[in-house]
Amino acid sequence: MAADMPIFTVGDISILRAPTVSVIGSRNVSTAGAALARKLAQGLVRSDVVVMSGLAQGVDTKAMTAAIEAGGKTVGVIGTPVDKAYPAANARLQESVYRDHLLVSRFPAGAVVRPGNFPMRNKLMSALSDATAIVEASDKSGTLHQAKECVRLGRWLFIARRLVRDTRLTWPAQFIAYERCLAFDDVTEIIERVRT
Repeated sequence: MAADMPIFTVGDISILRAPTVSVIGSRNVSTAGAALARKLAQGLVRSDVVVMSGLAQGVDTKAMTAAIEAGGKTVGVIGTPVDKAYPAANARLQESVYRDHLLVSRFPAGAVVRPGNFPMRNKLMSALSDATAIVEASDKSGTLHQAKECVRLGRWLFIARRLVRDTRLTWPAQFIAYERCLAFDDVTEIIERVRT
């Protein structure tokens, strides 16, 4: 989608004035990944950092729910028009986001939802946030579209250290040499970089 295409928002757009970190990862998240997503989101909002995610199942849902429960602000960037929820199971969460936080889409009401929408969603998240933190992702994850966009835009990219150490994964090695990429163990390593 062209860079000059409109962006559709519902909610409080002033939320984007605060430091913002995208917390993203696998839809089929492991127990450890889910726990990390929650812990990361809670730590970010306690430092007044906004949590952004894609409202997908798995990491996205865990991070956004934890941010809201911790009293923080969140931004949902979706691959559907703002009047549709995908997955349908997240309709209530999406409603909470647009009512009390901010919902963002590149797609007008009535637009057909196609697989290519979701890489575009990830690229938009990279552009709107100050940094991206990848909690869990396979070598074929759509999350990597956002990692590549972080590199292209010069944004901070944080990768959970356990992913970098996982010998079954090849993708972390593609990014870890990037100047603004950091393998993280704790949320403080992220906060000190996005708040400076």
